[in-house]
Amino acid sequence: MAFVCNIPAVPTTQRDDDDMRITRWDFAPGAVTGWHTHGWPYFVVMLTDGVLRLHDGTNVTERPMKAGEAYARDSGAQHDVMNGADHPMAFIEIELKRPQAVRFP
Repeated sequence: MAFVCNIPAVPTTQRDDDDMRITRWDFAPGAVTGWHTHGWPYFVVMLTDGVLRLHDGTNVTERPMKAGEAYARDSGAQHDVMNGADHPMAFIEIELKRPQAVRFP
């Protein structure tokens, strides 16, 4: 299930290789990603202040976020994301296609 909306968010792929995909998402007010399932674990880093309105197929929740804030989720997440703010919003999404390839000290 997804939001009813005719304004698509705009994805710009910045990197897409065997290890990861990095996408910048730009949202006009009310814009949505469309219903999707994440096949890999991922991180989101906010570039602007905004309100993420998340539809998980059953419930809609709102999550106010500040520029610079980040969160991570495991693969398998299913949702539609809407800009719930009255101004443009943007974030970077980093999907780890091969999580075992990422080295941490």
